[in-house]
Amino acid sequence: MSAVRWLYLHGFASSPQSTKARAFVAWGEQRGIAIEALDLRVPSFEHLRFSAIKARVREAIGGDHDRAVLIGSSLGGLAACRVAEDDPRVCAVLAMAPAFQLAATWRAKLGATDWETWRRAATLEVDDFATKQKRPLDFGFVEELETLDADPADVRVPVLVVHGTNDEVVSVERSRTWARGRRNVKLVEVDDAHELGASIPRVLAEADGFFGSLLGGA
Repeated sequence: MSAVRWLYLHGFASSPQSTKARAFVAWGEQRGIAIEALDLRVPSFEHLRFSAIKARVREAIGGDHDRAVLIGSSLGGLAACRVAEDDPRVCAVLAMAPAFQLAATWRAKLGATDWETWRRAATLEVDDFATKQKRPLDFGFVEELETLDADPADVRVPVLVVHGTNDEVVSVERSRTWARGRRNVKLVEVDDAHELGASIPRVLAEADGFFGSLLGGA
């Protein structure tokens, strides 16, 4: 059987050089694991599409007989869950503040008027955290995500979710609702915001326990 591939999936407007991505790459190196931080700004930031993100992750997993662990933050956490629900090559998921119901979150944040303005204008200026600039984002991004909001991700492999109770971007209630009744999901709540910047040591410690058997194999 092929070795397990470890993939890190960054969040919206982030990059493979984010603080958490680099922390997990270093964590993997200390344990003899090569973690690949994928660039998910596909096909471009302006024309970002969730379907393209999923395709990028599936391609990175490899061949039909390969296996993968997915570690994702925010939009990357959502992508990890959505890939895992229909790709049997995924054997475990760690999702940090996964962006469940992201389109609904954006619609509520913008309000009906600004949402309609975005739809008609086709693009909206948003903060690009990777470049620290304002960049246009195509409405098709959230339009595509709206189709996912009605059906929660049906993930059957082990999942560890870490979510901050002070998250003002994606409410912890989203993760609570999704984890409820799912015996394969462990939800860890921390006293932190969306970025989980103060909780990285705790997240890495949780990863040690969650990935125990896989780490032993590595």
